[in-house]
Amino acid sequence: MSGNAEAPRCRILVMASGNGSNFEALIEGVNSGRIANSEIIRLIVNRGKAYAIQRAANHGIPSENFNLVTHKFQAKGEKDPQKLQEARDKYDAALAEKILGLEVRPHLIVLAGWMHILSPGFLKPLAEAGILLINLHPALPGMYDGAEALERAYADFEAGKLKDNKTGIMVHYVIEEVDRGAPILVKEIECREGEELEQFKERVHSHEHQLIVDATAKVAGEIVAKGL
Repeated sequence: MSGNAEAPRCRILVMASGNGSNFEALIEGVNSGRIANSEIIRLIVNRGKAYAIQRAANHGIPSENFNLVTHKFQAKGEKDPQKLQEARDKYDAALAEKILGLEVRPHLIVLAGWMHILSPGFLKPLAEAGILLINLHPALPGMYDGAEALERAYADFEAGKLKDNKTGIMVHYVIEEVDRGAPILVKEIECREGEELEQFKERVHSHEHQLIVDATAKVAGEIVAKGL
């Protein structure tokens, strides 16, 4: 802050589906100044039991659950592929509309364990509005796109198929092609002989908090530097 003028701040909206430990890391990153000139304005979850909601409440951050089934986009237990796709498209469009309709719009959306693949119905309106979208994914660029990335990397390591015995994590920009957006930050992690799957997963996850904070800080800094 200089004189009476308040420094510009990057407004961040976080989307999560579960425990929210990466969301907590982002909160701490903002509060500590590691994510400088920024504020988290809202949390959106897509699962009512997501503990991330409690984390938001603990820090006074507004939050809401927006769910495919409970908000009547998809019938519970629906199996028909066409109906599932239609529900997804309507949900994604409504989610975009919800965010664009906020009284205070975000400059940046961070997907921190958001377990729902976003379609063009969400991505295009956000891109047109100039809102950036980034995601944390537990794999290196071009490897193990989509779900169960760690399980697949571990299986390849056990089978002697993992190049240089290394996997990793990355934060990348979100595009329509799943986990193929340009990487922002990447960290390689070496697999270890004799390590059980759960130990491996826990060790990989232990690196996620720093990477998502550092990547968010990088992008938020660039947004502020451009004058918001």
